[in-house]
Amino acid sequence: MLSRERLQALRYNLIPDHLIGEILTKRWTDNAIPFVALVVVVSIFGTAIPGFFEPFSLQESTRQLGEFAIVVIGLTVVMLGGGIDLSVGSIFALATFSAVSTFFILEQPVWVSLLASLATGAVFGAINGYLIGFLRLRAFLTTLVTFIIGRALFDILIVQFGAEIQMSFMSSDAWDFIGDSTVLGLSVPVLSAIILAIITHIALTRSRPGWHVLAVGGSRRSAHNAGIRVRRTVFLTYVFSGLCAGFSGFLIACRLSGAGPGTGSGLEILALTAAVVGGNALGGGRGSVTKGLMGAIIVLVMNNGLIRLGYGTGTNQMVLGIMLAVAVTIDIRWLKNRHKVLNEVYVAPVYLKMGEALSAEPGSGTAYALNNQLSEANAIGLGELEGPEDVILDNDDHLYCGTRHGEIVRFFAPDYTRSEVFAHVGGFPLGLAFDKDQNLISCVGAMGLYKISPDREVTRLSAETKRSMTSIVDDARLRDPNDLDIAPDGKIYFTDSTKRYDAHEWTLDSIENRGTGRLLVYDPKDGSTKTLLDGYRYTNGVCMAHDGRSLFFSESWACRIHRYWIEGPKAGTAECVIKDMPGYTDNINRASDGTYWMAWLGMRTPSFDLSLRHPAMRKRMTRRLPQDDWLFPNINTGGIVKFDDDAKIIHAFGDLSGQSHPMVTSMREHKGELFIGGILNNRIGRYRIDGADKNWTGFDSYWGGRA
Repeated sequence: MLSRERLQALRYNLIPDHLIGEILTKRWTDNAIPFVALVVVVSIFGTAIPGFFEPFSLQESTRQLGEFAIVVIGLTVVMLGGGIDLSVGSIFALATFSAVSTFFILEQPVWVSLLASLATGAVFGAINGYLIGFLRLRAFLTTLVTFIIGRALFDILIVQFGAEIQMSFMSSDAWDFIGDSTVLGLSVPVLSAIILAIITHIALTRSRPGWHVLAVGGSRRSAHNAGIRVRRTVFLTYVFSGLCAGFSGFLIACRLSGAGPGTGSGLEILALTAAVVGGNALGGGRGSVTKGLMGAIIVLVMNNGLIRLGYGTGTNQMVLGIMLAVAVTIDIRWLKNRHKVLNEVYVAPVYLKMGEALSAEPGSGTAYALNNQLSEANAIGLGELEGPEDVILDNDDHLYCGTRHGEIVRFFAPDYTRSEVFAHVGGFPLGLAFDKDQNLISCVGAMGLYKISPDREVTRLSAETKRSMTSIVDDARLRDPNDLDIAPDGKIYFTDSTKRYDAHEWTLDSIENRGTGRLLVYDPKDGSTKTLLDGYRYTNGVCMAHDGRSLFFSESWACRIHRYWIEGPKAGTAECVIKDMPGYTDNINRASDGTYWMAWLGMRTPSFDLSLRHPAMRKRMTRRLPQDDWLFPNINTGGIVKFDDDAKIIHAFGDLSGQSHPMVTSMREHKGELFIGGILNNRIGRYRIDGADKNWTGFDSYWGGRA
């Protein structure tokens, strides 16, 4: 019989519930609902209507779809710009009349009829655009007025000239080809809609005017403050919508060779329903041409399907009204509550039973027993720094550290009282290392791997690796590059602590405790970045072994140290060499006596260890409690541990007074002294090591004193 705890472990570690949150973070999930609706609608009506999928039936349906889709594309652009156009039906009708009257009454060529339709659409679109964009009138009321006026004008014209159009004997092969023929099996309206959709999509996503439309739709005030000509952008969206309606009117004129009182009737409702059902936001700034096309197919299939099944106009209107109401409700509620849903489901804790650790209590007699020696450390830059996570010294004894303001600060030897901003990198510079040419390499949180040359030129080396085939989140991006070290051949080995959270969200990663950390390598010869190991709980410190054949790296939330072999019979493999420590492991660096320094950023507590065996409790905690009341790993008190190549613990240091350096994330030995960094500290510690080699430097240890 499995115990209850064991069953809980299997449940939370084997069920990939974290995938739900990852899926909901993807933008393509906004297309999921309309796509499912599209499949359902086509399946239902395809099954219920005999001959629905026959070639002739599909050809006629797609002709209507092409004409309708063009109108929807124009309306979609208006909606993306934050507007609405209720006049597309009347513009469509007037454009149809312009085409047939120019061709049949004035007996002009087909291209003149096309220009007449486009001109009609452009003029009415420009009127809407001027009133809404430049005079700043309400879009709903303005387009409603132009709809009424346009419809009345069309009714007058069709009564006056309808008979003359019907009695005309004008004909043209080009006119008939556009209305009835196909190209590569596709009708001219369908080909036109496809080409227009591709061009519009590219314009919206890959061009400055398209970006301006989306920016204006997202926030007109912000777009104006960014220097975008908001009024002109709004004006152009309505002109585009008018042109689309005009072109669609020309296509239906070629197909029907006439116009009647019902031309374009109710088209504005159909188009608006299609755009919204497809997933385009009524508030603007969110949507796409693809969504509009999916909505157009859904609405047209449902409308024509109901007619072919014998349902009347009233039923059609009622169904469209229900669809529009449901789509608007989903859009508004999802937009308002999406972040709440993500907060509910994204954090998906897993089960972990930590091993029993030896005590670090002072006087406990274990190798981990902390003392108070770090309280003797002197402070450098007290009050001048914020978050010196890592520290390093160059060949001239100058001291460097990163800050949470995105700066690399340099303190000048020998007293380290004078300082300057050596370089501004941005982000949060974390791990630091010098290469043989004295370039300073840094892991910058949420940004990647960067190089700062001796003359302070900042260069990005890597911001991504190869994306895995099975990952939903973009694990190609380096979200939390943390620490690094450089091999004798110049390759840079570094950690990316988590693939699911950014650097500032480390607390969420600690609560979830899922193995998403990895070890990577950057090769300066070809600029490639490769993932070596994956599936660790917050990979952190990295240190090349003294012989350069392997490296040590820490797994913080599991309180373990691993060794990765670069050369030899174990090359490409890793093994855990220290486990179940009483503290959370952080940076690792070389010591002058052939051993290694390791930082504890905090100490394990019974309460958090217990919570790791109860993932359901941690999930409820993140859902129901404010973040200030969450149970986190203790990172207020840590220490420094020394171990050798055989992973034997030699000594542990601490600051029991809590006055100097209780929190430690890194340490560097340099000429008999230990320089101490802490991500929550406002200073760097300087501690003299008894019996240490006063001539030893880290740079010489790696590069033999080469400058």
